[in-house]
Amino acid sequence: MVTSMTLIVGGDVAAKVLTQDGFSPIFIAWTRFALAFVVLLPFCGLTRADAPALRDPRVLLRALLIAGGISCILTALRTEPVANVFGAFFVGPIFAFALSAVLLKERVTLTRAVLLGLSFVGVLLVVKPGFGITFGMGLAVLAGLLHGSYVVSTRWIAPLYRPRLLLLSQLFLGAIILAPFGLAALPNTVTWAALGLIAISAFGSALGNLMLVLLSKTTPSNVIAPLIYTQLIPATLFGFLVFSEWPDWVSFVGLAVIFTTGLASLALSRR
Repeated sequence: MVTSMTLIVGGDVAAKVLTQDGFSPIFIAWTRFALAFVVLLPFCGLTRADAPALRDPRVLLRALLIAGGISCILTALRTEPVANVFGAFFVGPIFAFALSAVLLKERVTLTRAVLLGLSFVGVLLVVKPGFGITFGMGLAVLAGLLHGSYVVSTRWIAPLYRPRLLLLSQLFLGAIILAPFGLAALPNTVTWAALGLIAISAFGSALGNLMLVLLSKTTPSNVIAPLIYTQLIPATLFGFLVFSEWPDWVSFVGLAVIFTTGLASLALSRR
């Protein structure tokens, strides 16, 4: 799980380097979906009987949510520190928790609600609403909300389709949805270094998500979910090593609160 999270963050760091070199975040998002689809297609065991799933409106909605979320977070990374973007993004689990309780009637426990409330305090410390919140941080929060909705939509339709089919459908439909925007933002010239970064962005995300799918076969989701908070460690380290970014003390406290509540949620789920 830690390796998976590191791969996903590494893909986003490569995307941030590309945006700073003038590449459009939408173009990077499109290449991520398209290349990941090509890479993972041989592993997904797709058959002709799976084709109707691509016409299911619920599957399309799920793909729209993840495509929008990735486009927003890549755009946010263009101007904001990596660790801060991921800190704001963690409004997603909180939103998913509330949405699941309302729409899916999932059981709400007081302990989990308190932990998520503390996590939300950490998100507020990172985002600093009302104290000059930037457009980029607003997009990072929107990315979290879209991803939280995507998580709930996945729980909604998970009993109907195979996990690998769901993964492949979001990649295929995401590539189709973003194609007009990605092609419109096609750069005039692409260097070999840029091609390498595009590959790292796409394959890091693809391999990280494939590992998540494989892990879900043997590990309960309530154990996997809190470990997503380990993204904050490579996000902070990569931000410092690659971009010399270090969160200010308020943001650092917020990140520490988010990470600590994630570990507490893991301990709770293990019990």
